[in-house]
Amino acid sequence: MAEKLKIISLGGLNEIGKNMTVYEFGADIIVVDAGLGFPDDEMYGVDIVIPDMTYLIKNAARIRGIILTHGHEDHIGAIPYLMREIHAPIYATPLTVGLISIKLGEHGLLSTTEIVTMKAGESVKLGCFKVEMIHINHSIPDAVSLAIKTPIGTLVHTGDFKVDTQPISGGMIDLARFGELGNRGVLALLPDSTNVERSGYSTSESKVGERFDELFRGCTQRILVTTFASNVHRIQQVINCAAKYGRRVAVSGRSMENILRVSTELGYMDIPDGLLADINQIKNLPPEKIVIITTGSQGETMSALYRIAFSNHRQIEIKPGDRVIISASAVPGNENSIS
Repeated sequence: MAEKLKIISLGGLNEIGKNMTVYEFGADIIVVDAGLGFPDDEMYGVDIVIPDMTYLIKNAARIRGIILTHGHEDHIGAIPYLMREIHAPIYATPLTVGLISIKLGEHGLLSTTEIVTMKAGESVKLGCFKVEMIHINHSIPDAVSLAIKTPIGTLVHTGDFKVDTQPISGGMIDLARFGELGNRGVLALLPDSTNVERSGYSTSESKVGERFDELFRGCTQRILVTTFASNVHRIQQVINCAAKYGRRVAVSGRSMENILRVSTELGYMDIPDGLLADINQIKNLPPEKIVIITTGSQGETMSALYRIAFSNHRQIEIKPGDRVIISASAVPGNENSIS
């Protein structure tokens, strides 16, 4: 009997979050992404949701590698829980490597995990699979699609992507490479796009910066901005506006602090000297001179914005006149907690 190619979704199919896809041919298995999901309103006492990894644990000896498309939580959040159970190398781009290294370090797994840093355009051989990384646009730098070459044909796994003709950094999506692959023949395309059912098209990330400018211009009160911690381009645009209008920036939320540190160290974010302010010092600054960037855009109960909203934050208290900007769409399922 001829060997078959198996594509198994352990998460992320017809749902938002916990993306994890298994590709299997013969004796070889590769895993693309290992994300987490948000609990719904009926999951009392549950902080995060991760994919069922039973199949991978049973077949751990056959796993040749784990490839990560980008550094968002719904694609890397379950990595520590996966690496507790299996020992396989992880392949990812520099920023994604930086973010998973923090996670693995917190779980005491960094020293026992093999991590290989790759860049768009590079390929790696994993058993019978050959995986090529392709540059794409997304709200976080270093996002890639994957061309997965198998003994019976080529698969294209897009990861989250958008076609942005004016990206904040990194250049436009490599449409030419997708065209080349299409001309040679693709066995299966596995696209990933959260709002693909909605009509219209996504505007450029640079348009968000223009809106920030409108909201900052002429504002004489304190500004609080919340967005996804991993949305590096969005945070950079807030920083740019703060610098333009003479405001200092304070950051609240551990994940936001981690992102800022890693992105700055790797050169993906540019923060002018003296712009950042310690969160404990903001009470000494006049309101028109401060911007607070915080986590909690999805109403997460332990996030900084949630604690601010319910007056449980140690350093920040909402005051009359504060301008609060929620710069993130609601992830389906989170509408109630956000409201």
